[in-house]
Amino acid sequence: MKYLISLFSLCLLLSAPSYADYQRNKAVPVQQVLFGSVQSVRNITEQELVKDQTNGWKTFGGALLGGVVGNQFGGGSGRTVATILGSMIGGSIAHNRQQSSRYIEYQLVELMIQVESGEQYMVVQDKDSRMIFNQGDKVRLVYLSDNTVRVDKAF
Repeated sequence: MKYLISLFSLCLLLSAPSYADYQRNKAVPVQQVLFGSVQSVRNITEQELVKDQTNGWKTFGGALLGGVVGNQFGGGSGRTVATILGSMIGGSIAHNRQQSSRYIEYQLVELMIQVESGEQYMVVQDKDSRMIFNQGDKVRLVYLSDNTVRVDKAF
């Protein structure tokens, strides 16, 4: 069971969108870089409601199965009515049972940064377990060409 939960969590982590599409092994144009220090760090979470995108196929499958079952009853026009009713009932049952949605939780970090000029900036970005920030850390704010900002440690 723990293996299944770990595997599911890993899949969610890998499929979660990044708030700043930033890859450490990719060269991207930079507009500006500011250096400063971390004044405060706060770990936060954000939840997003995701609705089931396969609901239509499940409803169609229920209607198809209900139509096949309904077609087994009656004869002539009675069989046609039974097939239609079976499709409607099967589709309705499948639609009502499959109304599912789930929450995806994103781990974020909120950083208050004071740059060398004395100005303060608040940045919220996805949490990277390889880049843990602490109060007093020297950092750089990297403004990318697509109007996103990323905070990295300044070494």
